[in-house]
Amino acid sequence: MAHTYDHPGEGAAADPIRLLAVRDTPLSVDEVFGAVGDAAAGGTALFVGTVRNHDGGADVGALGYSAHPSAEAELRRVAEKVAADFPVRALAAVHRVGDLVVGDLAVVVAVSCPHRAEAFAACRRLIDDLKSEVPIWKHQTFADGTEEWVGI
Repeated sequence: MAHTYDHPGEGAAADPIRLLAVRDTPLSVDEVFGAVGDAAAGGTALFVGTVRNHDGGADVGALGYSAHPSAEAELRRVAEKVAADFPVRALAAVHRVGDLVVGDLAVVVAVSCPHRAEAFAACRRLIDDLKSEVPIWKHQTFADGTEEWVGI
């Protein structure tokens, strides 16, 4: 089946950053994967982070994400650095904020590159730098009533 890409990535001038968002609505793997389609890419790496039912040996009862107003600008800065450091054809990253439940998608990132090794490396850098540099914080409430902020 033929697929027409919205952003064919033709030439060096094409912006490889196709989708960046911090949003309070459910995330879609299909949306992120679709955003990084590129005829010149031979490898696409995708990472999906989901809410798990435990952390550090404790049962998680509730979880929410909050973001600083600069989060999307910082996400763009991180994405631009990854695109500059790797032969990225297309890149996408979305992070959820608000109250989530076990199994919800918290973050979805994808990178397409000419080859698989560089796609894996770029995707890993993207998620690692997003988690360490973008001001998004996780608030967990545990089943025993204790709570914890992560990322502050």
